[in-house]
Amino acid sequence: MAWVAMVPLLYAVCERPVPTGFKLGLFAGMVHHITLLYWVTGVMGTYGGLPVAVSWAVLFLLAAYLSLYPAVFCSAMIVAWSKGPRWLWIAPFLWVGLEYIRSFFLSGFPWENLGYSQFDWLQLIQISDMFGVYGVSALIVAVNALFFELLKKISEKKALPWTALAVVVLFFGGTLGYGAWRIKRIDESVAQAPSLTVALVQGNIDQARKWDPSFQEETLRRYERLTRTTWRDRPSLTIWPETALPFYFLHDQVLADQVIALVREAKSHFVLGSPSFETVGDEVRYFNSAYLVGPDGAVLGRYDKVHLVPYGEYVPLRRFFPFLGKIVEAVGDFKAGQAGRVLSWEGGKLGVLICFEVIFPGLARTLAANGAQLLVNITNDAWFGKSSAPYQHLSMAVFRAVENRRSLTRAANTGISVFVDPVGRILGETPLFEEAVRTGSVPIMEERGFYTRWGDAFAILCVMVCLGALGIFFWKNRNTSQTTNIGGPYDVTGIKK
Repeated sequence: MAWVAMVPLLYAVCERPVPTGFKLGLFAGMVHHITLLYWVTGVMGTYGGLPVAVSWAVLFLLAAYLSLYPAVFCSAMIVAWSKGPRWLWIAPFLWVGLEYIRSFFLSGFPWENLGYSQFDWLQLIQISDMFGVYGVSALIVAVNALFFELLKKISEKKALPWTALAVVVLFFGGTLGYGAWRIKRIDESVAQAPSLTVALVQGNIDQARKWDPSFQEETLRRYERLTRTTWRDRPSLTIWPETALPFYFLHDQVLADQVIALVREAKSHFVLGSPSFETVGDEVRYFNSAYLVGPDGAVLGRYDKVHLVPYGEYVPLRRFFPFLGKIVEAVGDFKAGQAGRVLSWEGGKLGVLICFEVIFPGLARTLAANGAQLLVNITNDAWFGKSSAPYQHLSMAVFRAVENRRSLTRAANTGISVFVDPVGRILGETPLFEEAVRTGSVPIMEERGFYTRWGDAFAILCVMVCLGALGIFFWKNRNTSQTTNIGGPYDVTGIKK
């Protein structure tokens, strides 16, 4: 539906005043984001202790902010149409430019950009190794704009936009052709690359009991039992989810010794999720961390989460909103770690992404650029319950593998744990809210393609194109006090003539 879903919106705002287009874009955005993010209310109510009314109010505020982007898109498109139908070409650039801004503005929340809707169309998403997910978003908007223009011309009994049709068909066909070629090429590289046997352990620990000290022993016993079932496959690397260790690893010596004893018995490297802390002077700094532990029990490295969840792992603007608390239990506000830190061992280099860090393309790209040969995503999606959120989360993780041509291994506390190969195939998917283990052979890749080298160059180009178009509009109107009529009794400002 993504390929035609925007056509009604474009029809609704076409030849309307800018204020009307803004309102329609805002309304469409609200409908979309409330139905996309409905699960937020469950997280805040169940784990944040907020009343139902307050949880829904927060969801509406979040949706209202995110809806500003489609509202601006609709307003800008009305201004573009006022300069003539040929300006419809700017739609893909404008949409991508806004998606890119949303990825970092106010800490960033690029949840389910338009391109992510195609995560399981392998031939189509291969262009992500050049343009990132933004290239897929641009293609979707271009197709929607073309359908809109075709229907509009047919309804008005005007000549069809053959040039636009040819351009979009060329790009669409070229995308699929490139995708088929790249899949074949990458599969050939994978067949020749060294491989690593990896075990994923999904403990399915109840979030309500996770931080209960009396449940810590049971948590370790469960992970030990599940981990032992993987030993028949002799994994070189075993991965436990985010905060699988509900204590401070290496500081709670009794529990840490149990874990290290298991590691030594397994004779495998382990990635272990655990909170950590450091004392700097009188300040205690907490981190959401992942430890790499060698077969001899020695800690080979630690990665600290870089992009923290606002009001989940830290409280922004606490000074101005002291009544706002944090959902995460057991620790104080987390501090951000060092971006791009890879964990090294004799098998290669690992790039760890903790929880929703996987939705930020730049973090994975930096890890790959710094030499990471395998991406490891550890997460705890228990917060989301049985909702669409874990599936949404997974759909975005797929693109990190394709963009950087790396395998991605994903260990989730309650699911979904998977292997994603360098072309985006999802392998070994586990069910939600069940204990599970998966072992698989994953290739160790070192290719550095366009996206890994240059990052979001395409998205930045889209922003520049939009700024250039804005400059042209101002230049053309520098000597006029009124904007051009686009039809009807109103001008684009909404003022009656």
